[in-house]
Amino acid sequence: MALEYEEIVRSGLPRQVADLIRTAILEGRLKVDERLPTEEELAQRFGISRPTVREALKVLAAQNLIRARRGPTGGTFVCRPDPEQIGRTLTDAATLLIGVGTFSVDEIVSARLETESVCCRLAAEYRRDEDLEQLAAEIARQRDQSLSDEEFCASDVRFHRALATATRNGPLCLMMYAVIESFVPVTNLLIYADHERRLTVDGHAHVLDAVSARDGDRAAKAMREHLNGMHAILDRALARRASRNAAAASSEGNNK
Repeated sequence: MALEYEEIVRSGLPRQVADLIRTAILEGRLKVDERLPTEEELAQRFGISRPTVREALKVLAAQNLIRARRGPTGGTFVCRPDPEQIGRTLTDAATLLIGVGTFSVDEIVSARLETESVCCRLAAEYRRDEDLEQLAAEIARQRDQSLSDEEFCASDVRFHRALATATRNGPLCLMMYAVIESFVPVTNLLIYADHERRLTVDGHAHVLDAVSARDGDRAAKAMREHLNGMHAILDRALARRASRNAAAASSEGNNK
């Protein structure tokens, strides 16, 4: 095991030890499924107490970097990172940033335009039959008039995730997880009252048709038209909201 047991300062020991082990994992000096030394061995090598080591391991376990296994062959082992779990972490961070107003609506739409256009081109090249079936199933679900707004928005998210999956590009899927899971619900929430479902369904159908035909440029164009149409609705919705807020503020001021 390639851990460097360099001298560490005495403040914040658990975090320092956790950072050293985490760095060894990220740099590949500790391999996936490799067994760590025991708490006692780590305590001796770092020159610290076992409770301190235990706290450091708790930090790493909370980050899903290590796992404990009981039994004769048990111990503490390096975990294989779960892309979906990492994606959820990115989504939570992106959603928080949106909530505090870090990203503007224009930035959100622009990010979707560029990233989803890339997805369309790659999906057209690498898609499989099961990808087309998943995309078609979501479109069929979206045509159901009895679908609630929440169910429709959930299907919208699944459609775009299926498109990202069809790229067969792991890093892109990871990035798109955050884009889709945080940006799509936000834009849907802002426009649901003004949005015609038919426009979304038709836009999705045009994307699917092009991806099915392995025409990446046409798929990207269809996606851009779909998102630009959504942006126009979003602008109108935000303008009306601003007008209502201004009117309310003016009325409140006149009543004082």
